[in-house]
Amino acid sequence: MSAKYFLDTNIVVYAFDKSAPKKQAQARELLDIDKDWVISWQVIQEFSSVALHRFATPVSPSFLKDFIAMVLWPKCQILPTCMLYEKATEIHQQAQYRYYDALIVASAIESGAPVLYTEDLQHGRTLGSMKIENPFC
Repeated sequence: MSAKYFLDTNIVVYAFDKSAPKKQAQARELLDIDKDWVISWQVIQEFSSVALHRFATPVSPSFLKDFIAMVLWPKCQILPTCMLYEKATEIHQQAQYRYYDALIVASAIESGAPVLYTEDLQHGRTLGSMKIENPFC
């Protein structure tokens, strides 16, 4: 059974961005643990790096551990496989996305979610049966 939407890393990051209160509120709404969303292992890795090293006030390692365990890991449905990397390479070639963006798209498609929420890709574009939407538009 697929989720209603897949979240890119930037949505999770915006949930912590006090400098953009409107985006923060929208991101937190999407990140609500009771909603039907999913992520991939890549989102957890990228968020962890940003939260520990790029936030104006980095999160503590203990907070990050708890956030991963209680919020992100239960929603992580896509783990790396050879087929996922192959699909990402095809998307990279066909859509001309950077490879890590293509890996997010491949993961979203693999999850079966009909919508990928991201700020980074082409709002309104459809790839297969999945639509890319920028929730901040």
